[in-house]
Amino acid sequence: MKEGGLDAVLRGDTVIVGSGVAGLSAALGAAPRRVTLLTKVPFGGGGSSSWAQGGIAAALGADDDPALHAADTLAAGAGLNDPEIVELLTEEGPERVRRLLALGTRFDRELGGELSLGREAAHSRRRILHAHGDATGAEMVRALTAAVRRSPSIEVIDRAFVEDLALADQGGNHGAVAGVVARHAGGRRILHAAPAVVLATGGSGRLFLHTTNPPEATADGLGVAARAGARLVDLEFVQFHPTALAAGADPMPLLTEALRGEGAVLIDELGERFMPAEHPDAELAPRDVVARAIWRRLAAGGRVFLDAREAVGERFPERFPTVFGLCQESGLDPRVEPIPVAPAAHYHMGGIAVDAHGRTSLPGLWACGEVAATGAHGANRLASNSLLEALVFGARVAEDLAADLSRARPLPATGATAPAPVLADPEADAALALAVRTLMWEQVGVVRDGRGLTAAVAALDRLAAEHPHAAGEARNLLAAARMVTAAALARRESRGGHYRADHPAADPAWRRHLLVTLAADGTVGVAAGAPDEMAVDGDPEPAAARTSAAR
Repeated sequence: MKEGGLDAVLRGDTVIVGSGVAGLSAALGAAPRRVTLLTKVPFGGGGSSSWAQGGIAAALGADDDPALHAADTLAAGAGLNDPEIVELLTEEGPERVRRLLALGTRFDRELGGELSLGREAAHSRRRILHAHGDATGAEMVRALTAAVRRSPSIEVIDRAFVEDLALADQGGNHGAVAGVVARHAGGRRILHAAPAVVLATGGSGRLFLHTTNPPEATADGLGVAARAGARLVDLEFVQFHPTALAAGADPMPLLTEALRGEGAVLIDELGERFMPAEHPDAELAPRDVVARAIWRRLAAGGRVFLDAREAVGERFPERFPTVFGLCQESGLDPRVEPIPVAPAAHYHMGGIAVDAHGRTSLPGLWACGEVAATGAHGANRLASNSLLEALVFGARVAEDLAADLSRARPLPATGATAPAPVLADPEADAALALAVRTLMWEQVGVVRDGRGLTAAVAALDRLAAEHPHAAGEARNLLAAARMVTAAALARRESRGGHYRADHPAADPAWRRHLLVTLAADGTVGVAAGAPDEMAVDGDPEPAAARTSAAR
């Protein structure tokens, strides 16, 4: 291996990490400049995007408009959305969807040819587009992937794991991102030097023992961004999907929100429906409300089922083919029997702090999709807004890249510093990942409290001390777990996806963002940010909480 632990240095205009809807949208918009798209999965897999069943929300109906969509989004976000970002998302959404249609995306249509629009929890209108019933994300990824393959200026390198960001080391740009270091298939360690890097690495569901996310959702973007010094925000807000198929699989198969939108109901082991007593919207209540209602019954030793026999029945194979197939694989027939369900980690509202163009606090670094925190979701994401955010902000990042790169100077030949390699110990890293996931589920899951969070901080400190050379995904899981837990301990209230049993009510004094940083010595800093901005620029207020560890 060459000096610095590198096998080669490759140069380009833009490096995009991730091949879901956000990464693909950014790559398409950034072309015709030279784009290198790195993905750790086989190209076309798309990570969590390909698994998205529920759909994509956009105000396309005759009785709908972006202002109504924005109002629903703000109501779900529990006071922490950025209203300007929400307006931007909902206003631009319909046109971005039309452009997706122009690429050949096959959304479901009515017999007359018009787009079929469904309704999901907390939406006041039918505005959810689906593809093939419950394979919306996979269809969007298919269309975008095909377009990327047709672009001669986009080079795709799959099975490449990004270990760290590379920082500029001269020219007065200290702290600026100047590329990424990736471990390619076969073990070669390559520095991809570029004046613009986009992280579109997806979510962090694998932080938790029970999740609907694919195995690759290991918080990689959070880890590499935090180690480089980027600000993260709202990490305590994790959405647990209420209805994952409880049949012993890892990951847990998702049972789409659209089932409840069609009229499926939740029942206990006695066959009694319980959600009408929990919330006026019953099964269509916000996801955090439904998830906690199910959690309480499971914690008390009961069981919970999703009953779609009357609402869907014999239409299941055609209306929800993905869910039907998943049930069949588990020996269940949802046409004639209720489906056992439990909550599972599903979506991270928090992430790398970005502005309306996807710019982070580090020059040269952008982020979009689930890894980013734009302010669109606030404390609790509205159903089917995630694919829309990925589509809209992937395109916005691309537009900003075009403007920025027209002014950018190329990096000098020795302008990027690659971090030293971390040698993996697969057995130790696997044990660490399992320990982190188990701890996070037990102490930082659907229902949290100060005692459990304090114990989790201490346990994560011990794990960091015991695994000083953690590598790869385990390294990122450990870093992200420590940051999420520190933020959850600091926020002494319940809001959106963050529920503290010892502080069960929302507190107006906590209607503000928590900014998180990770120091080189492993110290996690948590500070209060302004209520109405993500604080990509400027300094946060004095620290609200701070934890440290030996790593």
